[in-house]
Amino acid sequence: MQTPEYGRGLLLMRRPAYTETEVERFVAARVGRKSVFERDPMPELSFVLEEWTLRRPLGGRAALRHQLEHLLDAGKLRNVELQVMPMDREEHAGLAGGIEVLKFGDGSAMGRSPAVANGRAVSDLKQLRILELRYGIIRAQALTPRESLVFIEQLLGDT
Repeated sequence: MQTPEYGRGLLLMRRPAYTETEVERFVAARVGRKSVFERDPMPELSFVLEEWTLRRPLGGRAALRHQLEHLLDAGKLRNVELQVMPMDREEHAGLAGGIEVLKFGDGSAMGRSPAVANGRAVSDLKQLRILELRYGIIRAQALTPRESLVFIEQLLGDT
């Protein structure tokens, strides 16, 4: 998983600058979030990453290399699916913004997207269906998980 120093470096680039207290708080939160990969039972996780986010060397080439290595490790976990949305796609169902959908063990769900309810969290079934439909289309437009790992490995070879 990513080291706190990597996350710290990215946070230090922000303008206007965060205070030292804010940086420390955000680093602690990032370190804490990595525990989601270690839960038992493991949650099913699915992500579609924009290609440009895998090419931009924020924090330097070493930071980009570390990030790509981390993504390869995460993408090889049985409970994680990573997909890459290539920049050359002529259609993209996610242009209205990111989509987050969380499904819980009790059957409830919550989601959000800038395109639905102005980015506020929603639990209404109709709005959740819209988010899930859009995410399904995005996944169909992106590279498959296997193709995506190969793509990330190629990027890693270029760094």
